[in-house]
Order: sequence, then structure tokens, then C-alpha cells
Amino acid sequence: MEAQSKKDMRRTTGVQSQTETVSINNSLTKASLTLSTESGRRGGELRWHISNDGKSKGERSLDFDRDVLGVEVKDKRIKLKAFEVLQKESLFFGKGEKERVRKDYVFEMETEEKATLWGRTISECIESLGRPKELFVIVNPFGGKRCGPKIFEKEVKPLLEAAGINFKMQETRYGMHAKEIAYSLDLSKYDGIACVSGDGVVVEVVNGLLKREDWKQAITMPLGIIPGGTGNGMAKSLLHSVREEYSASNATFAIVRGCKCPLDVASVVQGDKSLLRIFGLRKYDGKIQFVPALGYEEFGEPIGESNKWKGETVILQDAFGNSGGSEMHGYKGSSTEFEESKWRFINGPFVTVWIQNVPWASKDIMPAPQAKFSDGCLDLVIVKDCPKTVLLSLLLSIRDGSHVYSPFVTYLKVKALKLEPGQRVGDPTMGGIVDMDGELIARGDDAIHHDPNWMDYGTPFLMKVDEGLATLFCPN
Repeated sequence: MEAQSKKDMRRTTGVQSQTETVSINNSLTKASLTLSTESGRRGGELRWHISNDGKSKGERSLDFDRDVLGVEVKDKRIKLKAFEVLQKESLFFGKGEKERVRKDYVFEMETEEKATLWGRTISECIESLGRPKELFVIVNPFGGKRCGPKIFEKEVKPLLEAAGINFKMQETRYGMHAKEIAYSLDLSKYDGIACVSGDGVVVEVVNGLLKREDWKQAITMPLGIIPGGTGNGMAKSLLHSVREEYSASNATFAIVRGCKCPLDVASVVQGDKSLLRIFGLRKYDGKIQFVPALGYEEFGEPIGESNKWKGETVILQDAFGNSGGSEMHGYKGSSTEFEESKWRFINGPFVTVWIQNVPWASKDIMPAPQAKFSDGCLDLVIVKDCPKTVLLSLLLSIRDGSHVYSPFVTYLKVKALKLEPGQRVGDPTMGGIVDMDGELIARGDDAIHHDPNWMDYGTPFLMKVDEGLATLFCPN
């Protein structure tokens, strides 16, 4: 029977198709199973006719890559576990926006042999898509509204189980725990690491991977980001890039599908302190020097003798605070050097300096609409002194990225950047705040209780990029 079914498979260039009579909801119809190996990527779909009282009502289809989580065969029945895009229905307004919906479709074949063959063919097609089989899931129970564990149980776990993906879940117990987990994790057991958290835990994982002796291999481990914290800019940026609705379920499905993209990683150095981060820095006054990216050379002024920073010493440390030397291991930071003539400067005072390498800082704030995941650049957004009414409008327009068109905003891409935070205009005893991914790393006031891990306010920060160093699971 299997040989005969294979013989019946109609073949065209890169395409195989077979049609069988199936029963759906006690109604007989024709269903076509089509496989494609075109464009070097195997794909497939199941298409069937919908009828009511013998009258045709059109066709339905499920794409195995874009719509299907997994398949299950029992006796003569094939169950396709789908997470497909359907149009919302409203009692008063009719069809509305589209959203992904979890739904099962059961097809009863004429014989068990045909069900087994079709089930095996569909499974092999899904298998060929390169989806992860084993995941390590890190859940932050403290981030955002402390909903990480609930999001995992309600939205993440059911999709992973429906897709047949094995996983081990671990909750973080304290700050920097995710970094420790990534540093010591046996990566050979997993196809990826998923974080149910905000951006901060993802940063910790990157730092942990880069601390390892095998960091060059470790940093290629695909990372999945499922929003469960306060700042969820990375997840928003990934989903928005393919016009997917922002949700934990959609972010999980992006991981299930197994598509990947590269991600820039920036090293941040300050004197004898260093952090290796995927980052967004906010709220400074001060002084900026930068190497403009191609096409942005007209921004700023060339650096002359009067604008050079004298006596600057950069001693790179790793993310755990280990100083340089022969015993240092792990990622050493970007080694890219730039000619002195390439550097330019912009002096303050500034209202805000915002540095991004993804468009969104959170689900409703897009400071860098032109940012790319892997272009080797940082997107620099500068707001200089402006009327309070203008600042209010900028705060509103930053929700859709239109603030970049304001004459009070300077927006450019840079290959490297030096930032020297300055004191508050009119009050030299007070400075601004430096934060990364929502975490405070330096402050310029005279607060008594300073965290020993904070950087020194006012000392220049040096930022450089390693293009495409890390890997992300992405929606497409």
C-alpha cells in the first residue's frame, strides 16, 4: 500500500502532490498533500475542500512551516496541531484584525496505512525545517508584573508540547543568575536557550556565553526571547519586523519554527570597568565622540586637538570583572580600531542620548526606527535643548518613531562611540542617569548608597560593535 501510494504521488519540478478522500467532521471531502523542495528549503501544505450539504464553500489549507506545530497519528486519524492566522470575528463589527489561534484539525483517512504514510510524510517535512528539539528555558519570576511563570505555563509550555519540543525550565532566583546559568550550562544538550523575561535576562545570557572559554562556539547558540518583563524591546522588534502581533505566544512560535538571524553585540568599556551588553543607553548630558557609518559623515565636527580627551586609558575587563592578562578567558570585546581622522564629535548640553541596536526599547517605545539586528552599527538618537512643549510632543511621537523628523532630534548610525556623561546644566553638583536595558549602571548625584558594581559617572564610555556575533530565533 505504501509503495502504491508513493507511485501515485504526482511529481513536477521540485513538487510532489497526492490527493485522497478524507472525512472531516463526518463529511467526506478531497484533501491534497503537497511537498516542495524549491528554493533549497523543503516545505509542504495540506489543502482540502469545505462543503456543506454537498455544496462547495471553498478551500482551506495549512502550511507546515507557517501554521503547524506538530502532527499526531492514531489509527486512521491524523491530527494536525495548528497555530494559524485567522481573522477575528465580532458580533457587531464583522471581520476584524487577524491573530494567531491555537486549533486542532482531525482528518480521518480511508485506511490506517494511508494515515500512517501521510502522517510520516508530514512529520518528515516538519523535521526537515530545522526546528529545535531540545530547549533550555529561563524564566524570570521577578520581572515586569512578576508574570513570568504564569506566561510560561499558560502560553509557552502548551505550544512547546504541541510541537513535540523537549525542554528544561529553570527560574532565576537573584540578579545575574541567568548569566551564571549560561556560563555553566552544558550546551551540547540543547538546540537553543529561550528566555521568558525582559531584555535584561537576555543580556545576562549573552554575557554568560561570552565569559566561557568556548565562547566562540557558545555565542552561536540560538537565543529565543519571549516577553515577560518591563522592557521587551527585543521581542517587540523581532515581531514587528515581520508585522506579527506582539505577544508571548507569537514569540514562542517564532522559536518553534526555528528560523534564525544574526545579532550585533556591543562591548562597553569604561576605564578599568567593562560590560558586554545588547543595550540601550538613556538620559545624559555631556560629550560624544563617534565614528559615523557610511552616509552619516556630515554629522558632528572633526576632532581637533582642543577636543581630544587627554590621558584616556582603556583597560578591558570581561563581564565578570576579571582584568586583562594571560589568565583572562572569554570574549575580549571588539578588537576593531578606527583611524583618528574618522572620529567626530558633538558637545552638549543634551536632554537625552539614546543608543540602540534594535528599533524598539519596549513594546510601545520606538526610539530607533532604522535600527537593524545585524548591520554593525549603533543607532544614536540625540535630543538637544528644546522647549518643554516640543519635548512633550517628542515623548508622544516616540511611540511610532516619528520623533526622528523633529529639528530638535539628531539621528545617525555610528560604528563606534565614546560617551562622557556631564553634570546637570545649572547645577554642577548633579548629574544624569546612565542605564542599560532598564538597569541602572551609573548616576551623577551624590547618593550615599552606590552599588559597587556601578560604573564611574563622568568617565568616558567606549562602545564598539562585533557584527552578527550572536544568533537569535526570529519569526521569519
